[in-house]
Order: sequence, then structure tokens, then C-alpha cells
Amino acid sequence: MSKVRIVTDSTAYLTREYARQHKIRIVPLSVTFSGVTGDEGFPGEFEDFYRQLETSRDFPTTSQPSIDAFATAYKEILAEGCEIVTIVISEKVSGTFNSASAAAAMTAPDKISVIDSETTVSNLKLLVKIACSMAEEGRSREEITEAIEREKKRMQVHLSADTLEYLKKGGRLSAAQAAIGSLLSVKPVLGLVDGSLKAVAKVRGRAKALEYIIDSVPDDAANIAVLHILCPEEARLVQQKLQERFPHINIEIDEIGPVIGSHLGPGGVGVCSKW
Repeated sequence: MSKVRIVTDSTAYLTREYARQHKIRIVPLSVTFSGVTGDEGFPGEFEDFYRQLETSRDFPTTSQPSIDAFATAYKEILAEGCEIVTIVISEKVSGTFNSASAAAAMTAPDKISVIDSETTVSNLKLLVKIACSMAEEGRSREEITEAIEREKKRMQVHLSADTLEYLKKGGRLSAAQAAIGSLLSVKPVLGLVDGSLKAVAKVRGRAKALEYIIDSVPDDAANIAVLHILCPEEARLVQQKLQERFPHINIEIDEIGPVIGSHLGPGGVGVCSKW
């Protein structure tokens, strides 16, 4: 049995089966929508949330896991005689890192490493998988931490919304900006820059937005994933175009869950890459 266990949060969007098979502990972020609060959930469970988002006047809010939630996970793993590497969503996007770090400090700081991934979605998933593979090979907590800190610096993610409506509802755009943008068919492309979510480009039309995120993948990419929110056919089109450019890479298609996807809404598409 591995002497190191991996802990992450729900925005890695690992499947329930993969997490169970590899004994990865997922501490979920929560979503409150129309007065109801629940865990974010797993891929394959998001459609009802987005269908409600399409028709509701309310807009969801999200919350980081509590310190106690991480502490509980840590104590259970430590009781098995294992050390822990925790890898979570960018600190500049969520307070999850702070909760994970505080829990480590109050349980066993000499046996727990907490890493700010500076990313999320498929890139976070990839970091978790790298860490898990190293743990299963018998590598130490220190070796795993050093590798993840190195690998996270060679990643990017770009996201595009199909409509500006959800960016407006979530406070990312003013009503005036959204109205003008819709009139001109402006599609902002969002990216994680040094861990912060920022608009990296503004293009005219959906086709140009998808072209931008496809062209932004570096030529030396080693891993690529296409992301989507309730638009699998469009995701497959993006996958196909990238597969033609990178025939040696197995390009996966992943779902985006409510915590990240609320601001993009149905029709959101993105690409994660690592070189």
C-alpha cells in the first residue's frame, strides 16, 4: 500500500470511480442555489444543475470546504499510517487552499503538504493523477510535492462562454458591458494567469473564440483536454481539430462542474494544456 495519499477538491472533476479506485480523497466545494446547499458532485451529475441555471432567476453561490472538512479527511488518512499531499484549486480563485492549510497546521503539519495548484478543472485533475501515480510507485511526500510544484508551472487553461448572460449574473460583467458585448457578438476568452482568472482576449463571434482557444495550445504540448458544459458535440469538434494537430496525444473531453461553470453557463467550452 502507498505510504502517501492524495487529497484534492471537487473542481478537479475526477470521476467517482477513479477517485475510489486510487483512494483519492475529494473534499468538495459546495453550491447554494435557490436556497438549497449541496456538494458540487461528480462528472455525470451536473446536467440538472445547468438545466435549472438556464431557467432560474436566481444565481448560485459557491463556498470553499470548511477547515473541519479537511481536518476530518486528514485524520482518517493519518490513522491509516499514511502521509498526505493535498493539491487544490488556485488560491486566487477560491479560499480552499486556506482551509486545507489551516487544517494541516492543526492536525499534522510534519506529515501533510498542501499545494496551491494555481489552476483548476482538467489541469488540476492532471496534477492529481501525476501525484497519485508517484505515490503508487512508492515515492515520498517530498518528491511528489517537488514534482507537482514544478509541473504546475507548465500549464494553461482558456475558457469561452457561449453567452454573456451568466458572466453578467455572476458579477463578472456589468449589465452595460454585457449588453454592448452581446450587440457586437463579443466573446471574451478567460484564462488563468498566475493563478488568477482574467480575460485574455475579446473576439467577435463563437467561431473566432473557439479558434483562439485551439490556436493558443503550444506546439510542445504534452497533455491536452477539452472542456465543455452541455455541448459535447462542439467539444468533439474542438477535440477533432486539436487531434489533427497533435496526433500523438490522447485528447480527452471533460465536463466542467457548477463551481467553475456557473459563470460560463451552458455552452461553455475550454481547453487545458500542459507542456
